[in-house]
Amino acid sequence: MKFPKLKTKNLFNWTLLSFIFIGVLLINIIGSIVGTRIDMTKDHRYSLASGTSRFLESKDYIENRISLQIYLEGNLPAELKSFQNALKDKLKDFKYIAGNRIEYVFIDPNNGTKEEQQELKIQLYDQGRGILPMEILYTKDGEQRQVMLWPGAKMTYSANGIVKENVVQFLPGTKPGRPYNLAGMTEMIEMGLNNLEYNLISNMRRLTQTEKQRIGFLQGHGELNYPETQRARALIAPYFSIADVSLNDSIAALEDIEGLVIADPKKPFSDRDLYLIDQFVMRGGKLMCFLNTLDMNEDTLMTRGTSHTTRKNLMIDRMLYDYGLKVNENYVLDVNCAPKIVPYADQTYIPWFFSILATPSSHPITRNIEPVYLKYANEIQFVKLDNLALTPILTTSTNSNKTGLAPLVSLGFPMNFGRNPELIQNPEDEVNKLCVAGLSEGYFRSHFENRVVPEFINRVNAKNIPKQYHYKNKSEKEGKVLVVGNGKFIFNRYDSMPNPRGMGYVYVPNQFNDLKLDPDLYQRNIPLYHGNQEFFQNIVDYMMGDNSVLDIRSRQIEIKKIDKEKIKLYAGFYKFVNLLAPIGIILLLAFVLNFIRKRKYAQLPKK
Repeated sequence: MKFPKLKTKNLFNWTLLSFIFIGVLLINIIGSIVGTRIDMTKDHRYSLASGTSRFLESKDYIENRISLQIYLEGNLPAELKSFQNALKDKLKDFKYIAGNRIEYVFIDPNNGTKEEQQELKIQLYDQGRGILPMEILYTKDGEQRQVMLWPGAKMTYSANGIVKENVVQFLPGTKPGRPYNLAGMTEMIEMGLNNLEYNLISNMRRLTQTEKQRIGFLQGHGELNYPETQRARALIAPYFSIADVSLNDSIAALEDIEGLVIADPKKPFSDRDLYLIDQFVMRGGKLMCFLNTLDMNEDTLMTRGTSHTTRKNLMIDRMLYDYGLKVNENYVLDVNCAPKIVPYADQTYIPWFFSILATPSSHPITRNIEPVYLKYANEIQFVKLDNLALTPILTTSTNSNKTGLAPLVSLGFPMNFGRNPELIQNPEDEVNKLCVAGLSEGYFRSHFENRVVPEFINRVNAKNIPKQYHYKNKSEKEGKVLVVGNGKFIFNRYDSMPNPRGMGYVYVPNQFNDLKLDPDLYQRNIPLYHGNQEFFQNIVDYMMGDNSVLDIRSRQIEIKKIDKEKIKLYAGFYKFVNLLAPIGIILLLAFVLNFIRKRKYAQLPKK
C-alpha cells in the first residue's frame, strides 16, 4: 500500500520540478528579449528624462546615425572610474531606445607609440577648440601620482551628405601647471553627473538640427541691448537664430520672427508699435515680456537711504491685460530674499526683501531649478478670459507681501521686522504666495478689437498689402504669452575694449556669470547661486515648442560624501560582518534544511 503512494509522490515532485525548470527557462528567454528595470533611487539617477526618451525615439530629431568617440578610457582613479561607468550606463540606455542610430566607442588616448599619442592629443585639443585636457594629482599606495585625462567626446552626424562634428566636454579642463587634486573633486564630479544627460542630449540636438527658428530681441524702447544680453543670447544661439528687431512703423518688421523677446523696456510704446506686436501674437507668434512698470534710482537709494519710484507708463502692460496678464505697479516683498550690502551702516548686510528668490512651480519651465533671483519685481495677476489657460510660473514664499502703488523704498525698511520677520499674518498659509511670472496660452482676442476705426482697418487691409498682414481680431492658431515682472534678470555686466581688427569696440561679458550668481555677493564670500540661466533657457524652449531638454537641465543627482572618521572607527567591524555574514547564512540554511529533511523522512515506528 505504501509503494504506490511513494511513486505518486515522486511523480508529483518531478512534475513540479519540471514546471519550475520550464518557468525559469521561459523567464530567462523573455528577459533576454524584453528588458526592464525599476529605478528606486530618490533622485532617479538611473532613469532617462521623458524629454530624452522622446528625443531618442523620434526620427524627426535623429534621422541618421550619431557616432561618439569617447576618450575617457585607460587606467583611471576609482572616482573617475565610477563617472566613466555612469557614462557607459547612460549611453547603453540611449542605444536601447535609439538602436542603431547611436553608436559609441571608448578610446584610450595613451595607447600606441609616443608619436601617435602626441598626434592624437594635438587633434583632440584643436588649439583650444576641442576637448580640454584634465591633469589630476592623486595618491595611491602611499605615492603621489599625476595623470592627464581627456574627459570628453567627439560627436559626428551626417545629414544630406554633409558631415557635422561637435565636441562634448564632460568635466572641466585644467590650466597648464595647475592640476586638480582628486581629493577635492567630489563637487566637480557630482556636477558632471548632474549635467551628463543634458550635455549629451543638448549636443545631439545641436548636431541634428536642420532648421532654426528665429527669435527677435526688440529694440527702440530702451530695452536691454546686445552687450547687456550677450550671455543670455549665447545660451540659445546654438538652437535659434537671434536678431535685433526695430519696428520702425514697418508692417513687415516681424515677418520672419517666430519668437519676440522684450527685455526691460524703459520708454512708452506707441499705438503703432503695439498694433504690430498685437498682430504678431494674432498670427501665432510667441511673446516673452520681461518688464518692470516702475523705475527706481539705486544710486539715490544708496546715497540718501530712500528713493521714490516713478511709473514708466509703458502702455504695453495694457495690451498684456487683454491677454489675461496684469502687471501691477507695485513691488513684491519676500523673506526668502538675498542680502544687500550697505557700506558705512551698523550692519554691513541687511535682508533686502525687494531682492526676492522666487520659488519654482511644478511647471516644466521651472520644475526643480534653483530659486530665480529677481530684484524689484512687480506682482502678476491673472484676468480670467475665455479660451485662455493661465498658469503661475514663479511665486514668492508664503511669508511675503506687496507694497502699495509706486512706493517709497527705504534702506531702513527691513529693520522694522526684527530677526524673525513676518511680512504678513499666518506666514505659513499657501494663500499668501504672490505670482511674479505668469503664462497665458490659448486663443487671444486682439487688443485693438472694438478700438480700431474703420478707416484704419480699410488702410491695413488694402489690396497692395499682403494678406498675411491684414488686421486680425483674434488668434489664427493657439499662441503663448509669458510675462515676468522683472526686466533685468537676464542682464549681464560687460567690459568694452577697442576692436584690434578695426573700428568700434568688442564687448566681453564679465567673468562672473550674472545668470548664475551675484558678483557683488560672491566677491564678499557669499556665493548666492540662483537659477536665472536655466529659467531663461527653459522659457525660450517651452515658448518655441521644444521640450526635449526642459526636464533634463534641472535634474539633481546627489553624491553622498564618505565620512572618513567613521571609516577609521568602524571599517574593521564591517569587514568582519561582510566576511562572516554570508558564511553564517549558508551554514544556517544548511542546518535548517537538514533538520527539515530528517523530520520529513524519518522512519515511522513499526506497528
